[in-house]
Amino acid sequence: MIHEDNEGTRGEAARIIANGGVIAFRTDTFYGLGADPLNPEAIRKIKELKGREDDKPILLLISDLNQVDKFVAQSDFFKFVAARHWPAPLTLIGVSLPHVPIELTAGTNSLGIRLPDDEGVREFVRVCGGALTATSANISGQPPARTAQEVEDYFPTGIDLIIDGGEATATEPSTVLDLHDGGVRLVREGAILRETLEDLILS
Repeated sequence: MIHEDNEGTRGEAARIIANGGVIAFRTDTFYGLGADPLNPEAIRKIKELKGREDDKPILLLISDLNQVDKFVAQSDFFKFVAARHWPAPLTLIGVSLPHVPIELTAGTNSLGIRLPDDEGVREFVRVCGGALTATSANISGQPPARTAQEVEDYFPTGIDLIIDGGEATATEPSTVLDLHDGGVRLVREGAILRETLEDLILS
C-alpha cells in the first residue's frame, strides 16, 4: 500500500482521486487523507475511516491562489489576509459556495482552505486536480501520523494509496483563522503564532 513519492505514483494518485478514491500523503504539516473535495462519497469514505463525527468540517489544501474561488466566496478581507500571510501553515475559513458538498462543510456554510508553504506539496496537489481534502491521517482523537508507516498502522485497509513523502518535520498543526462572518476569530493557534498575526484583530 505504501509507495515512494515519484512521478509515477503521483500519476496513480491523480487517477485514484479522479475515480473517487482516498489517498494519504505528507502535507505541509502532518500526513493527511486526500480525496476530491467535490465528491461527497469520497468525503464520506474519509469520515468513516477516521470515525469522524458528521458535524466536523474537513479542510482543503490548494495548489494555487486561483483555486480559492472554486470553493469560497472571497470577501475583500479574506483576500487581504490571504495575500498578506499565504503561503503558510495557516488555514483560513471562508463562506463556502453553494455547490460545495455538505459532507465537507458539515452544514456550517463555511470551509477551511490552506495554501501550503511547500512547493513539493503544492505540486502534488496540482497534479491531483488543484485541491485535496487534507484532514489528518489518523483515527479521530489519536495523534496525527508523521510517517507513511504510521498511516498504514492506523489504516491497514481502506486507503487506496499511501504516498511516502518522508517523515513530517512539523511540530504543530496549522493555525486556523475564521473569517467567514466578516470578523476574525483565532480557532486554533498552531505553527503560526498569534503574535505573527497581530496585524489582524483577533478575538
